[in-house]
Amino acid sequence: MKNICVYCGSRESKNPNFPALAERAGREIAQRNWGIVYGGGKVGMMGKLADAVLEAEGEVFGVIPTRLKKAEVAHTGLTDLHETQDMHTRKALMESLSDAFLVLPGGFGTLDEFFEILTWRQLGIHNKPIFLINAEGYFDGLVQFTKSAVEYDFIRKSSLDLFHICEDIDDCFNQLERFFELD
Repeated sequence: MKNICVYCGSRESKNPNFPALAERAGREIAQRNWGIVYGGGKVGMMGKLADAVLEAEGEVFGVIPTRLKKAEVAHTGLTDLHETQDMHTRKALMESLSDAFLVLPGGFGTLDEFFEILTWRQLGIHNKPIFLINAEGYFDGLVQFTKSAVEYDFIRKSSLDLFHICEDIDDCFNQLERFFELD
């Protein structure tokens, strides 16, 4: 079974389409008999994602640091919940449990996780695909930043191939399926 690590907000967002996107991503993952690895919370988009997978009888692996266990209200109904001593250990465990990474809208934590896993790929620590779903143009500013960083020569143009930007969830899952077929 393949596991998809999903990074997304621990809040729901004022835009109702984003929590719905997390739910749909969860259902799509479960329908393909893939599991999810995520931050372990039961609130916000993370909770919507996990609940959708569980409702579809999929497997959900949460990874949460002790310090966040109460703040993010750890989800107790998961297939497995791993508790770590800190964020660094959390990120490393999430990477080791995952075959691919999916980034949905979120805040600083989501961006931190995206950039760290992207940097790890750039450094050759892993070679797993990373997909960013740019729903409703949410990540347009990030895409523009990467283009500017290339123009200023802080990022090699070839490094932009280390992740895939998808405008919708169907495109993302089609690409993921193709990747796993080749794997």
